[in-house]
This record gives sequence, C-alpha cells and structure tokens, in this order.
Amino acid sequence: MKNINLELLERHQLEPYTGPHRLTPHLIHSENKKQRKLFRTLESAIENSGLKDGMTISFHHSFRGGDKTINMVMDVLAEMGFKQLTLASSSLSDVHSPLVGHIKNGVVKKIYTSGLRGELAEEISRGLMEEPIHIHSHGGRVHLVESGELNIDVAFLAVSTSDEFGNANAVSGRARCGSLGYAKIDAQYAKHTILLTEQIVEFPNQPASIAQDDVDGIVEVASVGDASKIGGGATRMTNNPRELLIARRAADVIEQSGYFYDGFSMQTGSGGASLAVTRFLEEKMQRNGIKASFALGGITSTMVDLHEKGFIQSLLDVQSFDAVAAESMARNPGHIEISANQYANPASKGAAVEKLDVVILSALEIDMDFNVNVITGSDGVIRGASGGHSDTAASANLTIIVAPLVRGRIPTVVKSVLNIVTVGSQIDVLVTDHGIAVNPDRPEIAERLSKSALPIMTIEDLQQRAEMLTGELQPIRYQENVVGIIRYRDGSVIDVIKQVKE
Repeated sequence: MKNINLELLERHQLEPYTGPHRLTPHLIHSENKKQRKLFRTLESAIENSGLKDGMTISFHHSFRGGDKTINMVMDVLAEMGFKQLTLASSSLSDVHSPLVGHIKNGVVKKIYTSGLRGELAEEISRGLMEEPIHIHSHGGRVHLVESGELNIDVAFLAVSTSDEFGNANAVSGRARCGSLGYAKIDAQYAKHTILLTEQIVEFPNQPASIAQDDVDGIVEVASVGDASKIGGGATRMTNNPRELLIARRAADVIEQSGYFYDGFSMQTGSGGASLAVTRFLEEKMQRNGIKASFALGGITSTMVDLHEKGFIQSLLDVQSFDAVAAESMARNPGHIEISANQYANPASKGAAVEKLDVVILSALEIDMDFNVNVITGSDGVIRGASGGHSDTAASANLTIIVAPLVRGRIPTVVKSVLNIVTVGSQIDVLVTDHGIAVNPDRPEIAERLSKSALPIMTIEDLQQRAEMLTGELQPIRYQENVVGIIRYRDGSVIDVIKQVKE
C-alpha cells in the first residue's frame, strides 16, 4: 500500500494489508455470516472439525444417567469410519454400555474418565481393552488437560439452548441439567468445540455457561439428554433408615468437631448418606445461630432449600445433582455456576476446595489406615467413580467418610482396601451405623468428640466387628493384566486395577 516500505516490513517480520477478511476468508461473499457456525447434520460438523483417526474427543457428564449425546456421537463416528480414538468423558455411567461395541470394532482405543459403571465397567474389568483406562479425579482431569497429556482435539458438548453464535447454557429450554462446570473446561481447551443443542434461540443467549468465542460448530438435535435422570443413582436422596442414622451421626460429628461455626463451608459427596447430612444440619444451624458461607460441588435440592431459607449464603455449583438445583441456578443470584478448574484443580490459581471446612464423602471400602476405595467393588470389578473424592479430602479442614459397616454380607471396613483412590492421611473421621472412628493423626478432633455421647471406637474395633458379622473374606485372585490406572489429583499414579481371574 501507499507509503509502506516493503523492506521495512520484511526487516520487522510484518505483513502488508491485503483485505478486511484475511483471518476470516469464510466471511467473504457470505450471505448469512451470522449463522456460519450452524450445521444441518452432525456428520457435516464433524467433517468441518478436522477430526482424524487417533485423535482425542471429549464429552461432559452433567446429564448423568440421562445422557444421550455420547452414544449418539459415537454411533455417527463409527458410521463415518473413524478408528483408534481416545475418549475423554468427564465420567461414564450405565447408559454408555454401547461403548463396548465401539471398543470391539476399533473406534475407541483409549479412555480417560472419572469413573464408569454397568456393562461397560464389567467388560473393561474383564480385559476388554488393550490399553488400561485412566481414572482421574474431577480436579485432576483439569490438570491433565492443562498439562497437555489430555489434549482434546474435538469436544462434543450437550446443551439445552444455544444461539447461532454459540452462547449456550443448560438452565433454559427443555433439557435443563443445570451447571455445565465440566463442559466449560472442554470448551476452553479443545482445539475444536461442537455444541449439540435441542433449541437454537435468539442472540445473545444469556446466561452463557459456554461463550461464543469458545465454540466452532453448532448442531440442533432432537434430544441431548433426559434431565429427569440427573438425580438418580449415586445422587439419589435417601429414605433408607440406616443411611439416615449414619447421616444424623455425621451431622452430630460436624456439630462437635470444632469446625461448626458461623461462616463455615461444606460439601457433600455422592451417595445417599452423604447427601442426607444436610437434612440434619438445618436444625443445628438454627439452634446455634449458625449460617454457612457457601456449599460446594454437586448441589442438591436440600442445599437449595437451606440457601433459600438463608442458612447457606452461596451455592458454588460445578454439577447440579437434581432438577431443583438446576432450576435454582436460573433464578437465584447466590447460586453460582463454577468450572471444574475453579472447583478443584490442584494446579489452578484458586480452587474452591481449598476454602472448604467440612466435606462428607462415601466409600465402597475403607481400611485400618483410613485409605478409601470408591472405584472397585468387593469382587475387584470397576463400579464407581473417583469424582471429587481425593480433591476435597486433600483440601478440607475436616473430611468425614460415611458408610455402613457392612453391605449385605460384605464388610466396608477392611484390613486393606482393594484399590486406593484417597489416601488415609487425608481422612479424619469414619461414621458408620455401628460406631465412629477418628484418625489417630487428628487427636484434637478425638478429644472434642469424646466429650459427646457419640459412640466412638477405634478403626480396628470396627474392622473386627465387620469381620465378625461377615466372616473373613477370601482374597481376590488377579491376573497380571492391568485394566485401569488410578491417577491422583496431581497426575501421579496412586494405584492400578488388575484384571480379576474368573
């Protein structure tokens, strides 16, 4: 152009002006540039993404057992002939059993996930895959993504509504699953992000859980998920008398622990007894004139109730655990959606778990060193999820495990857990229906609880009582084949899952 010395530009490694759309050539002569992200079919969106064999694809699990997106996308990818893909879903559940077929036909080669259940878990536990799956925590997943180990090429993210530019959420429209805290990370870090939505709405769609500048393609589909199923399974609200007894005792422990004060913070993990603890805290908070500053993690209807009554100031929601929570996020200013990075990434500049006073978590097994297993059942088969277990346990001032002493004829308190997800040094108190054990490393908590009427026992006493009720378990026989690698929240390997001998 006029007055520009080309030698000057070359010396400073600059480029001359060539037109208004050098970076966006697709807008030249576009009759409808505002809708350039919209694709009529999932196939065309995938073709546009540049996805190739051997790449990594990701999904979120906010619809839990009601998810329809993973199976739908994987079926299309199989029909298009893709092979050797790495599947990185924030978690997987019973509904994803069709993945077994996609592993067998070579579409899926490798899996990263927080957990898995049902037929898929059974088959993988029996050696279905050539490569072991990687089990990570929710915060640990973000760290793996940020570090580049989990390098997402194409993210397929289910939302209930999106505008034509990609501003999307799951608190409006039909399929309202609430917080998209895990999807936020995928949208931010994926090389290419495709939204699957049930409804295209007018621009700008607000609030935008996923923002327009993180979205490359949008496909409107009939259904992304059944939001009525987000509250089932591990996130159910219990009416089981034994679970309610354990929950009541856990609330008593919190009250007597020294961490029950005005402005304390809390989280309840998945599992009936864990989620039920908030039911019994309301009366204690009212009686003692105590309000919580915030509740964190998977938010439930009980937490929403306490928030709306003024007992919890803020709800920091990385995943809504039921329809009430999903609807609350749309109407309550104090119900705040956060990303998995803000929630629990140990490498972030500020994870909310670091502000936790009390966390209540469940366990499939806990041993005499307080190590916790939440990933494999008593038969050694994968049937759970790491979730935020190790993230919160490592960060909270008081970590409480709630579990029945025995399930059926299977002891929960054992000499040594089959697999470690959370190390015993980060567990403070175990609450069972037969008694309560305090980690010897927390003598100050033991002293406070000793002044109450709570049934305090040693972990050894609980283990012996469990064994007396069930008999001594026969050890599981394993093959040398490793079917799963358990990653601690910092990315290190804390344990492996071996294939069980049939």
